[in-house]
Amino acid sequence: MRLIRVPSAYRPVLANRVFRRLILGFGVSFLGDGMSFVAVAWLAIELAPQGSAGLWVGAAVAAYTLPGVAGALAFGRLLRRVPARRLLLADNAVRGVLLGAVPLFWLAGLLSLPLYVTLLALSSLLHAWGNAGKYTMLAELLPGEQRLAANTLISSLGFAATIAGPAIAGVLVTYVDSALVLGLDALTYVFLAVLVVRTRLPEPDPDAHVSPVDQTAARGGLALLRSHPELFGLLALTWCFNFLYGPVEVALPLHVTDDLHAPGTLLGLYWMLFGIGALLGGLATGALRQLPLWPVTIGVVIGWGLCLLPFWFDVPVLVTIAGFAIGGAIYGPFVALSVTLMQTKAPPQHLTAMLAARSAVLLTASPLGTALGGPLTSALGPRPTLGSSGLATVAVGLVACTLLLVSSRRRNPTP
Repeated sequence: MRLIRVPSAYRPVLANRVFRRLILGFGVSFLGDGMSFVAVAWLAIELAPQGSAGLWVGAAVAAYTLPGVAGALAFGRLLRRVPARRLLLADNAVRGVLLGAVPLFWLAGLLSLPLYVTLLALSSLLHAWGNAGKYTMLAELLPGEQRLAANTLISSLGFAATIAGPAIAGVLVTYVDSALVLGLDALTYVFLAVLVVRTRLPEPDPDAHVSPVDQTAARGGLALLRSHPELFGLLALTWCFNFLYGPVEVALPLHVTDDLHAPGTLLGLYWMLFGIGALLGGLATGALRQLPLWPVTIGVVIGWGLCLLPFWFDVPVLVTIAGFAIGGAIYGPFVALSVTLMQTKAPPQHLTAMLAARSAVLLTASPLGTALGGPLTSALGPRPTLGSSGLATVAVGLVACTLLLVSSRRRNPTP
């Protein structure tokens, strides 16, 4: 394959044969994750008795993510010295086996809601460690000057899978069955595990990198963040932003089924257009380098919240679809902007520990928001839950904007 048209920053990375093999496996796995965006919630809706779908969808979506936080903390002493490759393999093996059990129990007529939620919860126990292993393995494989390009390719691939995965899953849950979609997701994890086993990787240096879920580094980094109010405020803003996103994953599928009485293809369309927007917005962050990072980051928070507000009203479906697509374009750059802000403002000698603390704290945000989404949707309904999430997000952004202005005036008082 000729790389003439590829931007120069990516050429050395894509010239690495091992990286090309790994990115193929990651791409297939991301596609499975994209399909699960639709399938996890849709299967819970199909299994839930009438009137309790909101609680069970919230439980299912939370079970697919939240136990990863517990696993990150509970297995710290046991796993933090395990090589990155083994962490990735262990996560993919557990994920593949337990998600693969869902369609087997369904075909046998034995899949109940408690069993379904339990299988999802057990499948996610090692997922934080698997993600840590993935990025640590890339750091072991590539020299420092190539890691940013590699991480950008991986994150862009994840957004691309958010385009294709929900679209495929929307068709399959409508015309086949959502349990079988989870079986396909399980096969993508098996594919990645087999590819990693068959790939020869360099010997790791156990002292060279800090795991994103290393508790010692995270505790030290959190103390450092508290001593830097600006960075601690950035962490608080990011946590709130991710937390308030959580209810969207619960309320959106119920909005499609309960409010719109539409098939799974519409849910797939929502997430597909969100993914397209996020991919384009993420790739466009390079054009934001000359803009002030703090105002743009806060603008992303407020903009995403505004895009959710139309769900609160009885507007045509096309309006909310367009809003969700625009929201994806606004949402996409947030991770790159917030990480760049921390890289810019943090003392270089403390950056690794601060990033470890950031990752450990943010592990809880979206899963807790998702867990709240279940009872919130049952109490308010899907449409008010989506609107409330947007309104609260706008409020958080306005508070951050006010604090930024106050801080700026203190640093630069008018004469």
